[in-house]
Amino acid sequence: MAEFLPHAFKGGFQGWLGFCGDCELSLCGSSRTMHPLLLVISSPLMKDASFALTSDELSIGRDLACYICLTGKWVSRRHCSLQKRNGSVTIRDLDSRNGTFVNGVPVKERLLLHGDVIAIGDSYFRFIEPGHQEPRSEGREAVVAFEDRPLSGCTTVSLQREDSKLLNPEKPSDTSSQDRLVRDLRTLVTVANRIGSIQDSDSLLWQILGMILEVVPAERGAILLCGDAPENLIPTAAWNKSDPDQPVQISRTVALRVLRDSSALMVNDTSVDETLKDAESLVGRQVRSILSAPLAWTTTAKPLGVVYLDSGHPDTCFDGGHLELLLGIAGITAMALTGLQRAEWLRSEAQRLQAALDGEHNMVGESPALRQVLALIAKVAPSDSTVLLCGESGTGKELAAHAIHRASTRRDGPFIAINCAAIPEALLESELFGYDKGAFTGATVQKKGQVELANGGTLLLDEIGELAPALQAKLLRVVQEREFTRVGGGRPLKVDIRLVAATNRDLASAVKAGTFRQDLYYRLNVVSIVIPPLRDRREDISLLSSYFASKLGAKCKRRVLGISPEAQKCLLHYNWPGNIRELENAIERAVVLGSSELVLLEDLPESLLEAQPLPMEAVGTGFHSAITELKKKLIINAIKDAGGNYTDAAKKLGVNPTYLHRLIRNLNLRPVLPT
Repeated sequence: MAEFLPHAFKGGFQGWLGFCGDCELSLCGSSRTMHPLLLVISSPLMKDASFALTSDELSIGRDLACYICLTGKWVSRRHCSLQKRNGSVTIRDLDSRNGTFVNGVPVKERLLLHGDVIAIGDSYFRFIEPGHQEPRSEGREAVVAFEDRPLSGCTTVSLQREDSKLLNPEKPSDTSSQDRLVRDLRTLVTVANRIGSIQDSDSLLWQILGMILEVVPAERGAILLCGDAPENLIPTAAWNKSDPDQPVQISRTVALRVLRDSSALMVNDTSVDETLKDAESLVGRQVRSILSAPLAWTTTAKPLGVVYLDSGHPDTCFDGGHLELLLGIAGITAMALTGLQRAEWLRSEAQRLQAALDGEHNMVGESPALRQVLALIAKVAPSDSTVLLCGESGTGKELAAHAIHRASTRRDGPFIAINCAAIPEALLESELFGYDKGAFTGATVQKKGQVELANGGTLLLDEIGELAPALQAKLLRVVQEREFTRVGGGRPLKVDIRLVAATNRDLASAVKAGTFRQDLYYRLNVVSIVIPPLRDRREDISLLSSYFASKLGAKCKRRVLGISPEAQKCLLHYNWPGNIRELENAIERAVVLGSSELVLLEDLPESLLEAQPLPMEAVGTGFHSAITELKKKLIINAIKDAGGNYTDAAKKLGVNPTYLHRLIRNLNLRPVLPT
């Protein structure tokens, strides 16, 4: 291989035009600028691209004037912008219809940090700060030049797979050719064995080209893959043995004919062909023989590309054996390439999903209260310290625990959550610690508990304030010694876990009341993080409601573009005793029952609508009765003014007619309305 491939070809030509240095767009992965970069993780129209942020402000959207122009119905014309100030980069959403997401969270404006994942429509980017670029291994580019003159009058031989004696050994052959047939079969086996350990498609094609040039007397060779159109051939590997500094000249006519017929083609003594004789590129190289085969493992399979060889040496003339051998190697290569491309796609998709998962915590919001929580999480996550999460029900304590786990060194380990209040006390011990075979009636096999399953990862004990006193004592040993004993077991077992506890109770008061062990409380309360209720972070309600509308719309297969201004105002004025969980349920109900592309006021639950502020004259009376009487009065007057026409009355009230009928039914107004 060293004779033909003087460098280590790990990468190879990608089929993209690459720009290096201080270019704005780099598709070769070799940009080493001191500018921040946006790397394309996944996008319908781009692959392996990176964008250098060279200006102070850059825009992204569907508009052709944008620095990064994206397509898709989820992308607005001017979707978002990136601003460089004092060495930092801020992303700002430009009131897009479907939102700009950083690490899975919708943002209006956010300072970007190294490694952040940005989602815009169905395109994903990773933000790279200067100095963090990781240059890829660069391979030798496959340099080719195409000759488009047609073939006519030359000697050509075409071979289909089913006609090959090498690929169909049962076909009769004369004695003189049997020795060569055996030799070529051994060559195919050797090639198959050598490519079995290659792990990426670019290395495969470069090494296959070297193997071919070892066994076929060609001076030049290239492997070209099919692009988005049959005539768009992408050179992936090319080598000119006779003059390495010169490109490999390719007859596009030969290559396209091989692709069209899905058969190997041999062209000998091209100098006798009048058309080719006039082609300066071929005559200048004195090409006498051309050999080409499709990258396909069956005649009916669509070729992935072509292998192209030529020679101008007067003593070299390709024969039928070379044609059969090249066809066989091309078939093996096609099978291996298909598997590697599929594996590479799966790896890249897994990396994209893992990257999004690592950065995503779903703790949506930009309020000062939430920023303080996220800052605490960032500080405590890298350590193994026990964390106590406090807060009302529905504030997102489990999401905070997930965020701690994903930002920790244990992120590749398991995350196990157990709700201490949801499991009966009689079963909780065996659920936590597991049991040995024969520990009790029905214990026919050994079972691992949640503590043991969390080994190497994070264990979340939710609602720990509901734990029975007897289990508190057993849990104390786990917290202090990282040791436990299965139910019915005789020996203690060690476990390596990160413990996170969560509660909506005041554990300090529970300690004073004697319902919670003081020693356990002190061991759990190493680092305490209070998750604020939604009413203390009203700035986040708009982002949260839009996030839930987008997520639940996709889940329900409904196009939901956002929240109407009236509905948004209603959400902001509500007190949210159930916190984020109540908000999510309210948006889900609105998405399920609504019929427009926006969540409307009438789609929200009655409890939210009835909780709106009263006019001043109603203050001081009974809250619910005043609201009800005011609603009745407004509806009756509107229907009277409309002459009994409910549609006109709904317009006067500024509500949907369906919602008006619902109010009339709920308030039992039918008997008193004018007919």
